[in-house]
Amino acid sequence: MSSDINKSVTMEPPLIEGNPTFESVTQDVSKIVERKPPKAWYPAFAVSATAALTGFILVGYLIWEGTGIWGLNNPVGWGWAIVNFVFWVGIGHAGTLISAILFLLRQRWRTSINRFAEAMTIFAVICALMFPSIHVGRIWVIHWTLPIPNQMAVWPNFRSPLLWDTFAVGTYFLCSFLFWYVGLIPDLATLRERATSKIKKLFYGIFSLGWRGGNRQWRHYEVAYLVLAGISTPLVLSVHSIVSTDFATSVLPGWHTTIFPPYFVAGAIFSGFAMVMTLSVIARKLYHLEHIITMKHLERMNIIMLLTGSMVGYAYSTEFFIAWYSGNEYETFAFINRAFGPYAWAYWIMISCNVITPQLFWFRKLRTNIPVMFVASILINIGMWFERFVIVMTLHRDFLPSSWDYYSPTIFDIGIFVGSFGLFFTLFLLFLRYLPMVAMSEVKGVLPQAAVHHDSSHAPSPGGSQ
Repeated sequence: MSSDINKSVTMEPPLIEGNPTFESVTQDVSKIVERKPPKAWYPAFAVSATAALTGFILVGYLIWEGTGIWGLNNPVGWGWAIVNFVFWVGIGHAGTLISAILFLLRQRWRTSINRFAEAMTIFAVICALMFPSIHVGRIWVIHWTLPIPNQMAVWPNFRSPLLWDTFAVGTYFLCSFLFWYVGLIPDLATLRERATSKIKKLFYGIFSLGWRGGNRQWRHYEVAYLVLAGISTPLVLSVHSIVSTDFATSVLPGWHTTIFPPYFVAGAIFSGFAMVMTLSVIARKLYHLEHIITMKHLERMNIIMLLTGSMVGYAYSTEFFIAWYSGNEYETFAFINRAFGPYAWAYWIMISCNVITPQLFWFRKLRTNIPVMFVASILINIGMWFERFVIVMTLHRDFLPSSWDYYSPTIFDIGIFVGSFGLFFTLFLLFLRYLPMVAMSEVKGVLPQAAVHHDSSHAPSPGGSQ
């Protein structure tokens, strides 16, 4: 019986290439934090920090002048701010999916990419929270969206979508942050033991919470990680379902539909995985982690993008079918207008990027080609931004032809959107600089020598427990 188990373990292709040891994994990941970053890090940080600072300045000017500096009009009362909000919330979904759902399904390939996917989730949600906060206009009373009495002792309106977003996105951020931080604790302890300066040792010592790697600590850690994964999993479905319901509770043609929750969730996972792909391709090359983030990991992410992209394409076709089958002339007009009206250019960009591009991944030669998957991931996120744009632009032609108008963004719309990318990449680059981008403790768990029935006589020495 044991020989059969040994045989199955040894025949399973390793997820990590190059016959690594426990010590070599620690060295490869820790040196990213301990040594100076690659030369490309400095100009990237300068550009992203400049963009973030510009965005903050424009937000300050927006608060001073009001939302009239945006391209909003009647009937388009929701502009780029809500488009960007839904876009960034969607980007944040892949981190929780990779970490929580794949963890519960015991998908061992997640271990090399889950750490920076989780970090990406947190930074994307921070960017997302910025947009509804500034879109309300009177940002100084944003606390009215919280479930606390205001100064007039009147509770907030629980029927308001703003309050739903506060609950949904706030809960999602808190759980995602805790899930990310708990997973970091063993690796922070490793960096604490390796630290050469007092400041680093103090910093990593405080945030590693006295971790020593004892049996009791590992048991508590695994229980806490499992509980947080269980809590985070329904949030993947609930958060974007609630965001989609912001639209679906209206009576506007094209929005008043029950397909929005699953449609938005599939699109969020789709765009989130595309962003993880973009960042992982760059990071593995700059930090020479091709043996840890291998082609197996990239190919499986491409397969998930193919699946979710097909689901999104199916949702597009379902919307058109239901609009025709309903016999509702307003609903029919809304979708014909999307495809052939003033914003037809945006609709066909969306179709090209979201439906046609992922079909490349049916071919193994293309889904294992680095330049193809990198370009495809960028095109997918462009398409997903245009999907949200097309949905919001449904407002420009409502029930009354006399109120129809064309929405055009101003330089302030564009500048704040670029600033949100600057904030996202600034936070992400700081994360790469000061925290381990790969979960060392989890990667070691998928090495062959970590298996209970591993034959150590034919394997390299582990070399250390760190």
